[in-house]
Amino acid sequence: MADWTRDDKRKHWLDTGSIKTATLFSFVVFAALLIALLWGLMSFFISTFYETARMQEVIRTANSIEGEYRNAPDQFEEFAVRTAGANGIFIRIDSAEGSLIYDGTSAINDKDSFDKDVELIRNKLDSTPLDSVTATRMSPASDSSSRLLYAAHIGPGNGTGVLYIIAPLYPDQVTIRIVSGMLAYISFIVLTAALLLAYALSKRISSPIENLTKSATELSKGNYNVKFDGAGFTETKELARALNKASYEMEKTDFYQREIIANVSHDLKTPLTMIRSYAEKIIDISGNNPVKRNADLHIIIAETERLNRMVTDMMSVSNLQSNNVELHKETFDIVQAAQEVYESFQVLSSSEGFDIHFHPCKSTYVVGDRSRIMQVMTNFVSNAVKYSGDNKYIDIQVSRSGRKVAFHCVDHGVGIPADEIAHVWDRYYRTSANHERDIEGTGLGLAIVKGILTLHNAKYGVDSEEGKGSDFWFEMDTVKKPPARSKQAGKEASDNGEES
Repeated sequence: MADWTRDDKRKHWLDTGSIKTATLFSFVVFAALLIALLWGLMSFFISTFYETARMQEVIRTANSIEGEYRNAPDQFEEFAVRTAGANGIFIRIDSAEGSLIYDGTSAINDKDSFDKDVELIRNKLDSTPLDSVTATRMSPASDSSSRLLYAAHIGPGNGTGVLYIIAPLYPDQVTIRIVSGMLAYISFIVLTAALLLAYALSKRISSPIENLTKSATELSKGNYNVKFDGAGFTETKELARALNKASYEMEKTDFYQREIIANVSHDLKTPLTMIRSYAEKIIDISGNNPVKRNADLHIIIAETERLNRMVTDMMSVSNLQSNNVELHKETFDIVQAAQEVYESFQVLSSSEGFDIHFHPCKSTYVVGDRSRIMQVMTNFVSNAVKYSGDNKYIDIQVSRSGRKVAFHCVDHGVGIPADEIAHVWDRYYRTSANHERDIEGTGLGLAIVKGILTLHNAKYGVDSEEGKGSDFWFEMDTVKKPPARSKQAGKEASDNGEES
């Protein structure tokens, strides 16, 4: 098997229609879209996400401050300072004793506006029966960022004090730079991983297909010894099995074609030689002797008929294979048809000493092409005559079982080797068993039988044992006997047609 060159591989990678390139490109595009989506989300939604998360965090912090203020007033100062610094918020508690302020917003420049914020949220708290309220307010500074304002009643009893919390609702630049840097690293890792994964996967997907393509190229050159390997995926394994089977069938067909060419060449050569020889004999010797001339002419006619039978067989196989056969179906008595076939072979009893027996059942009707079914029967009996050996005993049976009727032709000759029974229906096949009789033919007879029975949807087969003989059979569905008046009507119609 020829290996691809480096230029072939490079061209394959550059081929935009190849699976390998398409897979690699798809993964890279997917990774790029994913990274673009991440950056887009960060750019357009980080402020909104930060604002929502910040609001939830402020409310949780307010609940903690309120709890600490109520339950541990001695430790509240330390807790409030630590909470304000850790969360970057402004805390103010107004009570009867005065105001407590804890400022953790060192990055905010417009702290003078906090008084206005407190006044705004206090008015909102006073105007509602709720224990806590929230609001957002744009900063008057040039950065135009918003702040979260929170107010709630705290303290013992009904809550004599008010807690205010002011928190910026925008991420600081340090946070943005950290998130951007982290996202850049993630983007690089994702893109690298996507490239490596895409390359590995594209190789794994395309490798079995490339191997199958190489093997198919070798097969196209006539190398039937090539084996298809589709390891990797179920689909490629199934394809490899199908191609291996096709390769085997092609090799077998090629072998049979060579056999038929040899057989037909030999079979054609003999009658052509006979025709030429006897034609030359008529010219040189028997031309003026009517008796000898007529005998020689009869031999020439017989040999031309033999040639015609060979050509007819080959045409029949060709028509059956191309479904170019028209069946003339009718309801007929298959027992009567078998009787006619049996009688046509009775001449062999007196001329060559054959002992042919016929065992019919009562009249049984089937639907089919009568002449084609009789052709099948004739072929079976002819094969029995050819391969019966010295025994020369042939048994023809027609038996009915339920709604089925079966035709059997049994000989007691050499039989068929067990490993060849499956191939007797193949085109051009001839059994390898040794026969004392000179067997003529192209090996197409049983292939024709197979085609005819297949068109009739009939079951068929052969039971054989080497050295004991063979039983060729087929089976068809039975039908009711047609009414006698239908036959008479058909006859009258035929007669009327002839008269017209």
